[in-house]
Amino acid sequence: MARHFEYPCPDCRSTNDLHDPDCEFAGVEWHDVEKAYADLLAVLSSGVTGEDELREAVDEFADWDRLHHGALRYLRNVQRVEERRDRLELLDPDEYRDRLTRPQYEPLQTIYEKGSVPGCHDNSVFAMVAYYEMVGLTWEETREQVLEWLDESGTWARGGFAEDTPEELVDSKRHVFEAGYGWKQAAREAKAVIDRSL
Repeated sequence: MARHFEYPCPDCRSTNDLHDPDCEFAGVEWHDVEKAYADLLAVLSSGVTGEDELREAVDEFADWDRLHHGALRYLRNVQRVEERRDRLELLDPDEYRDRLTRPQYEPLQTIYEKGSVPGCHDNSVFAMVAYYEMVGLTWEETREQVLEWLDESGTWARGGFAEDTPEELVDSKRHVFEAGYGWKQAAREAKAVIDRSL
């Protein structure tokens, strides 16, 4: 699985100077966003550290600000940085790759582990595509992961789809990937149906 990191805005996830109008960091130039991530990653890649130590180390060569705080929050949200025993750890590439493909938090974890059921297929597939886009997979990687999930979770075998093939179903959700829609609302709605059905 190819991995890349585009230094997204911690709020609107833009990878250039054009932030969403209501973005917390509207007006911040892309190179400043990139620098905040680089500051954090330079310290984190040298070893495990606590958040206070991280802040102090960054302050030695750059003033810690809300952009650094936002970048750290984003790295945690996408599970690139994890807190283990009050220490922050930058996950190694193999661990991170495995973590990305297996959602670790609700309501996505239920959808991933139990699969979808008729009545929530649209929201479930929407949520899975949106999740993989959010964590930085390419469209091809996202498509592959969702197809695997449809098969391995038993979702496709349960039936209830208007599409004739799993590929057709996933391809019908490409707009979700391209628009960068969020996954939370669709995932919550799908989990409620799954919990009642299984």
